[in-house]
Amino acid sequence: MVRVGQRLGKYRLKRRVARGGFGDVYEAYDTIEGISVALKIPLGGSVKPEQLDDFRREVRITAKLEHPNILPIKNADFLGDVFAIVQPLGEQSLDDRMSKRMTLERRLDYIDQMLAGLAHAHERGIIHCDIKPDNMILFPEGRLRLADFGIAKFARKTINASASGSVGYMAPEQAMGKPSARSDVFSAGLVIHQLLTGKLPQWPFEWPTEGKERLKVLHPDLREFVRRALEVETRKRFRDAVAMYRAFKPVKRKALRYATERRTKKS
Repeated sequence: MVRVGQRLGKYRLKRRVARGGFGDVYEAYDTIEGISVALKIPLGGSVKPEQLDDFRREVRITAKLEHPNILPIKNADFLGDVFAIVQPLGEQSLDDRMSKRMTLERRLDYIDQMLAGLAHAHERGIIHCDIKPDNMILFPEGRLRLADFGIAKFARKTINASASGSVGYMAPEQAMGKPSARSDVFSAGLVIHQLLTGKLPQWPFEWPTEGKERLKVLHPDLREFVRRALEVETRKRFRDAVAMYRAFKPVKRKALRYATERRTKKS
């Protein structure tokens, strides 16, 4: 069993920071470089052949993505008998950050960065399949990086796959085993709705959703942007994160200007 305080190669495990369905993430100290990193390790430390294939696929997919809003991999190797993926260590997840107050400017900036990273993946034919606040890691100076491509798929169109993903953030068609880039769009829409209102929409995702009072004070184009992302019918959504990000840019400018004008009128 892997435990805090243990030494794995040049890394000393300091604390466990997260647990997922495939493995644990530890904060570890690199005794050579003198920095703290994140170590993703299979549950229990041991890895079965089929699990190794999953981790190898995650590494190879992530290695194809070089973008400031995607969490890179520093190394992936066996440390003794334990397989580990080494990545930069962030300060907290977006899920942690959402429990604290944020300005609209900050929320829109996080949305911008999330969509920029996801659009980069979609441009390369990679669908993430697990978009949620836990998989968005925050770094100093407000940098957001999309993480955990553990169940990502290479796909240009809808594909048949197991219904893998996170309950609460999964598009309806993904839950039926037919994910596509539009499924990531839907999941991103759920995160955006949660960021803007503090409420996570629930099935059957009827519009207007819970949190509509907070949406009412936002620019109409921003409300429409969120509504379109959360269309249950896939063909009515943005076709992928590239189109979604392109549409968000002017909406973001309008929303910021609208919010500034509202504050000015109130004062």
